[in-house]
Amino acid sequence: MKRGFYTIMAAQFCSSLADNALFVAAVELLKADGAPEWQGAALVPMFALFYVALAPWVGAFADSQPKGRVMFISNAIKIAGCLMMLFGSHPLLSYAVVGLGAAAYSPAKYGILTELLPPSQLVRANGWIEGLTICSIILGVLLGGQLVGPAVSLWLLQMPTAQTLGLGSAPHAAIAALTLVYVLAAWFNLHIPKTGVEMHPMPRNALALLPDFWRCNALLWRDRLGQVSLASTTLFWGVSGNMRYIVLAWAGAALAYGTTQAASLVGVVALGTAAGAVLASVRVRLDKAPGVIPLGIVMGLLVGAMVFVRHLWVAVPFLIALGALGGYIVVPMNALLQHRGHNLMGAGRSIAVQNFNEQACILGLGGLYSLAMGAGMSVFLALGLFGGLVAAVMLGIWLWHARNLRCHGSEVQRLLQAARSDRHSSHGGQGQ
Repeated sequence: MKRGFYTIMAAQFCSSLADNALFVAAVELLKADGAPEWQGAALVPMFALFYVALAPWVGAFADSQPKGRVMFISNAIKIAGCLMMLFGSHPLLSYAVVGLGAAAYSPAKYGILTELLPPSQLVRANGWIEGLTICSIILGVLLGGQLVGPAVSLWLLQMPTAQTLGLGSAPHAAIAALTLVYVLAAWFNLHIPKTGVEMHPMPRNALALLPDFWRCNALLWRDRLGQVSLASTTLFWGVSGNMRYIVLAWAGAALAYGTTQAASLVGVVALGTAAGAVLASVRVRLDKAPGVIPLGIVMGLLVGAMVFVRHLWVAVPFLIALGALGGYIVVPMNALLQHRGHNLMGAGRSIAVQNFNEQACILGLGGLYSLAMGAGMSVFLALGLFGGLVAAVMLGIWLWHARNLRCHGSEVQRLLQAARSDRHSSHGGQGQ
């Protein structure tokens, strides 16, 4: 890998670490304020809000200037959201601002990979990026749980800086500490090298990007490989994004865990995902990525089976296996989607389309889950419904790909052949 790849990994690790620790701190802040449970569940869709609302623009913005600069600006927005939460803004509003920074960050983070590396290294690069991201989720959730726990929070609150700022609770002390992690991520962003890829200036009329965005969205959904990879990653992230809160709620209901203990189980799922992601990065070639789709059916059945888990010694290996399946699926499908998107429309725009679909799924499912919590639905019923949804939709995607192979076999094989080559193309072929 090129030297700049490791700088990207360091920046991504710090930024993702802070995102996930901040989620736990925000959940605990809402609990401390006596907020209803639906507001905790609503943190997930609020984070996704700007991914969806600004999708037509963030990709073009990422393509308009060096990706390292875009990542720096995005981290500055995250710092602003963190400070809002620290100084009295409602956690849902503040976390939405952090989501705004993340929405701008993502096209640059993934788009720079296609600028820096050839297609043959994309699965491996995605494996390391996703593996490192999942490690940051593990450590971030654990860090957030410890920061709001009694031992660490007491130490933080006794520091002179905390007393000067008037921090009076464990969640506020945690949020102040996490601001510094975002600052470190921004420092790494400043050291990401320029790739030399030609920039595409933003149009003066911002609304002019809307037709272009919908055209790019349609291109990916018509592409015979792009459509199945986009459908798979959309479903995976839609469910896994909400599972982060559902596991916290499930641990409280099934194991009587508090936030600090429950956070460790979210980290267990992420540990399995990291293992699956790294394994996929060394075992699955880009042109073999569709072969992992059937594993998504098994993953859905495992999610539904969580309703029967009531003991920690069963829960830990179960959650690791669930995460490993997810990681093994999402890395090759994500790499295939990046490859097709880069060839069809450019890195930033393709990642923005991907984010729009994935975050719209998170927003939709998270909104439904929040409404269900407000109406009194149990965590166990929600788990069963999520698991059944994943299994059914992944079965549909598998049948969809099988139909493409039967009805459009020559076109699919041509696109797979392009995935085997390191030759970059501005028009890698599209489905009609």
